[in-house]
Amino acid sequence: MSRFVLMAGGTGGHLFPAMALAQELRRRGHDIQLMTDHRVASYGGDFPASATHIVPSATPSVGHPVKFVLAGIKIVWGIGVAYIKLGRIKPDAVIGFGGYPVYPPFVAASLRGIPGVLHEQNAVMGRANRALAKMAKVIGLSFARTLKAEAFADKSVVVGNPLRDRVRVAARQSYPAIEPNGPIRILVFGGSQGARVFADLVPPVIAELPVELRSRLRLSQQCRPEDLDRVAETYRQAKVNVELAPFFDDLPERMATSHLVISRSGASTVTELTAIGRPAILVPLPGAIDADQKNNALVMEAAGGGWIADQATLTPQSLATRLTSLLSDPAALARAADAARSLGQPDAVVKLADVAERLAQKGQLA
Repeated sequence: MSRFVLMAGGTGGHLFPAMALAQELRRRGHDIQLMTDHRVASYGGDFPASATHIVPSATPSVGHPVKFVLAGIKIVWGIGVAYIKLGRIKPDAVIGFGGYPVYPPFVAASLRGIPGVLHEQNAVMGRANRALAKMAKVIGLSFARTLKAEAFADKSVVVGNPLRDRVRVAARQSYPAIEPNGPIRILVFGGSQGARVFADLVPPVIAELPVELRSRLRLSQQCRPEDLDRVAETYRQAKVNVELAPFFDDLPERMATSHLVISRSGASTVTELTAIGRPAILVPLPGAIDADQKNNALVMEAAGGGWIADQATLTPQSLATRLTSLLSDPAALARAADAARSLGQPDAVVKLADVAERLAQKGQLA
């Protein structure tokens, strides 16, 4: 048995692939511990670890000198805390999943001579991973073409983005046929920022669809609590069959029963869409420095599995036109579902677990 410390920021995009790896490594008989930040309480309550360690971290802000200095102090503090914790845990290897919360513990592991794997979920290598790449023995990539990872090709291996067990189960379901005059299921979600945009945009668009389409819809939409009443009222007046909630804890299962998804294009979202094989209208989060969500969406669009809708230029009219066209052409949706599934890597977690085991046993990839 080996002992692994998984390091991930406390948001779903980083924690979900870490959770998937933890599930697989535990099946193989290994001890798993988690190092993360305080946000883990929102996502990590059921994380399969024998212990969870909170390590101080911060995101440097170059444009604000005082905040930059304070962040630097907190990061150094976090390295010290992680150094002491790792000395007590004595892991055989560590695996980092990106984001600045990984920086202090991964540096501490390097200082202690503990071999480490970095995993990059996006089609663009993140800033924290780029800063840590020289310290890693192995870099696991989700995409064969990962921008800004070219300099580390000698230590990189394409493994895909690990999927949690429940996603792998959902991925066994075939794309549901759309029967003539039968129900059409749409799933809308996008995290806190995406939920607000979709709450503003999607209800009026749905309300204006032709009545013969609108009456067939079975809609599930994520909404922030403060938006629930106004969104519900719009759908009520439009006589749309809808289920609204601030959070769906059964998102993979809902995705599997959907005919079309409207969502952001974070790494975990795109990975799950392609593994399950569901077509999507993707609205990348705007303003990201590395445009990671845009690049993730481009991969899916290029394969024919989705359609990018830039938030800056997205209008109710353009979305309504796109929806009417897609929902009126079940064959096109089915083709897009097949194209999305062609990108799926359901065994990514097995590949990454193999890499982690080899590293723990030998301290290197080969």
